[in-house]
Order: sequence, then C-alpha cells, then structure tokens
Amino acid sequence: MQTQLFIGGQWRPASDGGTFPVTDPATEETIAEVASATVDDVLEAVEVAEAAGKEWAARAPRDRAEILRRAWQLLTERQEEITEYIIRENGKAMPDARGETAYAIEFFRWYAEETVRNYGEILQAPSGDKRIVVMQQPIGVSVLVTPWNFPAAMATRKIAPALGAGCPVILKPASDTPLTALLIADIVAQAGVPDGVVNVVPSRSSGAVVSAMLHHPAVRKLSFTGSTEVGRVLLKEAADCVLNTSMELGGNAPFLIFDDADVDAAVAGAMIAKMRNGGEACTAANRFYVHDKVANEFTDKFSAAMKRLKMGPGLDPEVELGPMVNRAAIEDIDGLVQDATGKGSEVVTGGAPSGGTGFFYPPTVLSCVPNDSSILKEEIFGPVAPIVTFSDDDEVIAHANDTEYGLIAYLFSGSLSRGMAIAERLEAGMIGLNRGLVSDPAAPFGGVKQSGLGREGSHDGMMEYMEKKYIGVEW
Repeated sequence: MQTQLFIGGQWRPASDGGTFPVTDPATEETIAEVASATVDDVLEAVEVAEAAGKEWAARAPRDRAEILRRAWQLLTERQEEITEYIIRENGKAMPDARGETAYAIEFFRWYAEETVRNYGEILQAPSGDKRIVVMQQPIGVSVLVTPWNFPAAMATRKIAPALGAGCPVILKPASDTPLTALLIADIVAQAGVPDGVVNVVPSRSSGAVVSAMLHHPAVRKLSFTGSTEVGRVLLKEAADCVLNTSMELGGNAPFLIFDDADVDAAVAGAMIAKMRNGGEACTAANRFYVHDKVANEFTDKFSAAMKRLKMGPGLDPEVELGPMVNRAAIEDIDGLVQDATGKGSEVVTGGAPSGGTGFFYPPTVLSCVPNDSSILKEEIFGPVAPIVTFSDDDEVIAHANDTEYGLIAYLFSGSLSRGMAIAERLEAGMIGLNRGLVSDPAAPFGGVKQSGLGREGSHDGMMEYMEKKYIGVEW
C-alpha cells in the first residue's frame, strides 16, 4: 500500500514529515497514515510537472494513446484490488465499489481512443484574403481536485483526458480517501507515463496547498469536483491568475414520476438513482415528486424495496448499503430528517442513525414532506428519500427547477413524447428519462446553474484540457 507523496515518479514523505490518518468508516479503525503534502511539496510538484509536460505534449498522439490503453489494461487486471481499496477507505458496498471501479477504468480506454481525435479546422476567410487555420493545443499544467465519494472514478475522469490532451497533472485527492488515488497513480506509472507527468499530493491542508498551486504561474488549469460552496471559493482563487476552470459541483436532483409511468420501472430506477453509492453522490435523486394517482403504489413499493436492503460493512458481498464516509455525514443527514419530521413529514421506514460502531444510517423514506423542509433544498448525500405528491405538470416542473442547482433530473413517463417535452423544460445538464443511471464515459457529464462549468467525459472532456490557436495563413 502506497502512503507517500508521488512527485516526479518518486514516492517520498512530506517535506516536514507530516502525516494524517485514513479511517475505515465501517470499523472506525485507522487503515494507514498518509503523507500530508506541504505548500513546498506541491509547488515542487508543479515545477516537476511543468518540466515533464513539455516532452509529453510533444509526443505523437498515438504514443500517448498507447500508454493510456496500457493503463486501462493494467487497471483492468487489478480491478479487485482497486475495489477493496474503495471499500476500505470509502465504505461503500461491494456492488457499488465494483461498479465504480469498472466505470473508472473505462475512462482510460475511452480516452485512449479519443487522444488521436484532436480535430482542428481550415476555412477560407469571408473576405478571401487568407485561410483561417484553427488547431487545439494542450493547455498545460493542470491541478485536479477530487472528492471522497468516488475516489477512483473522479480521479480517472480527470487524469485520462488530461493525459490524452498532452497535459501533465497534479492530483489532490480528498483526505478521507487518498489511498485509491495513490494506487491508481502507481498503476498508471507502470503503464509508461513518464516521471513527473502524473503527480499525487494528498494533504490535510487542502485550502493552503490548492491555493498555492493556483497562484503558481505555471498552472493553467483547475478541474474541481466537490461542493458548490468550495467551488465558489476556488473560482475566486482561480480568478487571481485567470485560470481556465472546470467545475463539477453540487446537485439537488428531482425525480419525477408521472401518472402514466410504469410504477415498477420507476421503483427500480429510483433504487438506482437514490441508493447508488448509498446516496453519497451528486447525481443522487434528492427530491421525489410523485403524481397523486400513483403516489400510494409507488411509496409502498419503493419503501418495501428500501427496507429490504442489507446494511453492513462493504466487504461483506451480501451487503447492499455500507456506512457513510464519516460521523459528520451522519449528523448532517439526521439533521435534515429531523427538520423534515419536525415540520410534519411522516417516516415510512428508517429515520434514525443505527448507533454502535461504524457510520451507518438506514435506508429512509419520508412522505408528506412540506415544501419548506430543508431536505428539499439541500443536498442530502445519504440514503434518505423525501416524497412529495403533485397533480399538475407545470407545477411540478416549476418545483423541480426551483433550486440553484442543475446537475441532473430524472423522470418516468409512459409517453416518450411527453417525457422528451418535459426533459427539455427541466433545468439540468443531464436527464435520466425512464432510467436511474446516466453516467457514461462517452457522454458529456456536467450541470448548469450553480452545479458547475464545463463537461467531463465524451470528446468534450478532452477539449477541457485544450486551447484553440488560430493561425491566419496566406497561400
């Protein structure tokens, strides 16, 4: 198990010898002590990346693509090891961890293919006096900041397109879950990525080290996944040096079930959209709006499905819901539930922390949730589903859009034309129409409003690490 900083292809301790503990959320035991990077460490990483990046950017796209493909092969061979790392430091159930691992690995295969598709264009100027030649070039040193909820996927979704574009990276993983990122860096290095092109700098001093990197003149890109609150802070920091930024921020996803929906299909979709990763996902369904004609049937079937989930340590292959990431998460979730019940919501199942060892919160369904409940306005990030009934399409669309967030929305309808028409009216960057999962390396992932800037995945994800250059040519 690697626990040190990875800078310039070398494993090394923090310059001041500092470390921080990583805890297993299921047992509350310390897994490892990980080196905590200082400002000096990360600035060295930036300079190392800048030097190594020049040669990497100059390589033929096919050469870079073959290294990414080799990384995909090595990651595939070590899927079970990556899965175990995710379970131990993040806590998620084994099916979720295996799903994340497969998703994470696929980004290297996808961008191995996209690396050779760096399209430009040539056209004649309207005046006829020149040709307009447009090319895409690597943006340069990129700082990647990732969250704890998908420790493998959030790293690979940024590293792979950056490498494909020809950019060196410094990854600052979340301090709750740094071990998976360090393992991935080790595997990627074995695939042939040159020393210094991928650097990983875990740190407890997140604010200070990220700020230092963003103010280094060699850094030209920030890609951040995390809360909208932190994203606003980083955007202000990035403005000091006018950095190119990509932001995948918070969500408050509505899940709409119309009167013509297949209720059984909606329940199956709801279980995926709500309970993937135990609800600790920005794409998790946060607010369930159910037409009053099907509300009782949906609530009964959905609550029964939630109640059947087995909760426990993620390493148990029969467990379907693992612990939350830490005790603060439990307190935040329970605070939202207590606020809702205090305002008149009814607990259908669950509704209180399990107690004992580990950070466990049971699958919870609330009905009759009033519109002024905090749980309808804030990201829950846990296995709690608040249900609100409706009878009018226009009214529910207005409620769904009544949020500063706009990452994803889900809707179930038996009419494709009705579903498509409603999807166009929902203010979200992604829509799940009659399905509870939309994430795909080949699709553009991202939101509108205060859910972010830019897109990850698809061809667009690689273009986030490119800048256009225009050359006026006469021939």
